[in-house]
Amino acid sequence: MKRLYTFIILFISIVSFVHAQSFKASAPEQVEEGENFRVQYVVTDSEPSSFKGPKFDSEGFELLAGPYTSTYSSYQMVNGKTTSSSSTTYTYTLCASKKGTYTIPSATVSAGGKTLTSNSLTINVIAGSNSNSGNTSRRSNRSQQNNDNTQDAGAVISSKDLYVTATASKTHVHEQEAILLTYKVFYTVNLTSLNPNMPDLKGFHVQEVPLPRDKRPSQETIGGRKYNTIVWSQYVAFPQQTGKLTIPGVSFDAVVVQRMRNLDPWDAFFNSGSSFTEVNKKIQTQPITITVDALPDKPSTFSGAVGKFDIKSEITPSEIKTGEALTLKVTVTGVGNTKLIKTPVVTAPKDFEVYDPKVSENTQITRNGMEGNKTFEYVYVPRNPGKYTIPAIEFCYFDLASNSYKTLKTESYELNIAKGKNAGVSTVSSYSKDDVQMFNSDIQYIKLGDVKLKKEESDTFFGSFEYILYYLIPFIIFVLSLYIFRKQAIANANVAQMKIKKANKMARKRLRKANKLMKEHKKEEFYDEIMRALYGYVSDKLNIPVVSLNKENIREKLEINSLEPSLIDRVISTLDECEFARFAPVESETSLENFYEKVITLIENVENSMKK
Repeated sequence: MKRLYTFIILFISIVSFVHAQSFKASAPEQVEEGENFRVQYVVTDSEPSSFKGPKFDSEGFELLAGPYTSTYSSYQMVNGKTTSSSSTTYTYTLCASKKGTYTIPSATVSAGGKTLTSNSLTINVIAGSNSNSGNTSRRSNRSQQNNDNTQDAGAVISSKDLYVTATASKTHVHEQEAILLTYKVFYTVNLTSLNPNMPDLKGFHVQEVPLPRDKRPSQETIGGRKYNTIVWSQYVAFPQQTGKLTIPGVSFDAVVVQRMRNLDPWDAFFNSGSSFTEVNKKIQTQPITITVDALPDKPSTFSGAVGKFDIKSEITPSEIKTGEALTLKVTVTGVGNTKLIKTPVVTAPKDFEVYDPKVSENTQITRNGMEGNKTFEYVYVPRNPGKYTIPAIEFCYFDLASNSYKTLKTESYELNIAKGKNAGVSTVSSYSKDDVQMFNSDIQYIKLGDVKLKKEESDTFFGSFEYILYYLIPFIIFVLSLYIFRKQAIANANVAQMKIKKANKMARKRLRKANKLMKEHKKEEFYDEIMRALYGYVSDKLNIPVVSLNKENIREKLEINSLEPSLIDRVISTLDECEFARFAPVESETSLENFYEKVITLIENVENSMKK
C-alpha cells in the first residue's frame, strides 16, 4: 500500500513538473529598416543544461550580439504554503538590414531530461523614416544605429547615456495616503541587465506593484536625443509618520555590452572568442522628499482607514435556537490602505457569546493604492431564548476627496431566539427533574437517595492497564509526529536558513559529479562542476544571490563570520585558481585529483570554522 501511495504522489509530481515547463520565443512583429531589436528565448520552471539557438542567416538581419543569458527566480509564502518559480532567458541583439518579411526558425534547449523546441518567429521589416533604397544607404544607417546602441570598448558611459529617474505621484499628502513611486530607466547604450538595490523606506508601509516580467522598451525623444525607456519598477507607499519624510535614492547595478573592434588574440582567448565585452555600471537615483500632514483630530471610532470605502453586512442564519451559532459577516470595500484597517468593534446582547473574528482579504496593489475588500466574520452563540437586537456596526474613515471623516453604519438585526436542546435556565421558581436541564454538557441532574457503591472484580481486557496503553501509545506517537512535522514545516518555510543548512550537502553532491567527470577524463566539464560547487556553496552558506556573487562581497561576508584571514585568502585563491584552470593547458590526472582533494578540504575547513 505504501508503494502505491508513493507511486501516485511521484506520478502527480512528474505530471505537474512536465506541464510547468515551457520554452517560448518573443520578438517585435514589425521593425524599421536599420533598427536594432531583441529576440528572446525564455525557459520557465526548469534548469536548462544546453541551448542551441537558430541560425540568423537571412539577408534581412545582422547579428550584433548574443546570446546573453539571464536567470530569474522568486519565492512566495502564503498561509504557510511556499511556492517558487524560475526562468532562464537567452537574448540576441539583431539589426534589420533589408525590407521584407522574414522567418526566424525555432531554437532548442535541453531541460529536465527533455529536449524542448520553441516557436518560430515572423518579423516584418518596413522602410524607416530616414532610410534610402540603396544598399549603401542601408549600411550607413545600420552602422549609425550600431554606434548609437553598442559603444566601442573603453568608451565612457555618461549620465546622459544611461540613467534612472525616481518620481512620486504626490509629494504633499496626508498620513496613510497612497503614493505611487515609479522608477524609469532611460538608455542609449546596449543595456542587458539592471538590478535595483531597494533601501528600507523608514516611515512608510510599502507594497510593490506587479509589472509584466517581459519588459519591452518604448522610445522617447528628450533634448533632441532618442532614448529607449522602460518603467522598471513601481511601489505604493503609505506614510506612517508625519512631517518631512525622505525616500532615499535607489542604486542600480547595470550591465552594458560594448564592442571590441581591435580585438587582441590574448583578450579573445579569455573572452571565449567574443568581440563583445560586458561593463558594469552603478546608477543612483535622486532622493524624494515627501511632506506628510497629520490627520485632523481623530474620532474615537476611527478605523485607521484612509481613502474611499463602503461597508455592508449580512447575518446567517436569520432564525436559530439557543446553543446554536450564527455568523455576522462585515465587508469593507474600497481603495486606500485596506490592509491596515482595524477590526471593527461589535457589541452583543449580554446573553450572547462573541468569538474573535475571522479576517480575510481580497485585495490587489494598483497605482491608486490597495483595491479590494476586507471581510470580518463574527460568530455569536445565544444562551437564552427571547427577542434580541444586534446593533449596527460603525465604520469611520478619512475621505481624501472631501478631506473629512465619514462614518458608515451597517443595518441592525432583530432576532427571535427559540429554546434549544441545550438552553440554560435563567429563572427557576421551583426545582424539579423536568426543569433542570443540561447546560453545555457539564451540569447534570443530581440523583438523590441512598447510593450503594461496590467494586467489581473483572479479569477482562476492557479497562485494564494494557487497554489504556493500547490507546495511549498511538496518541503519544501522533503528538510527537505532529510536533516534528510542524517544526520541519517551519524550518522549510525559512528558505534562506534551509539553504545555509544544506549548503555543505549540495556542495558534496556537485563534487561527486565532478569526481565522476574526472574519472571519465572530461577535464573542462570537471572544472565547470568544481566552480559550480564552490560558488554554489558560498552562495548558499553566506546567503548571497548567485547573480550578486563577486570576490569582494564573498570576502566581506566571510570576515563578518569571523573566519581566519588565512582561510579567507585560501577561499579567494582557490576561486581564482579554478577560474584560471578552465582555460589552462591540459593537466595530468594526478593534478586533477590533488585539486579535487584541495577543494574538499577547503569546504570542510570553512564548514568547521562557521560552526564554531
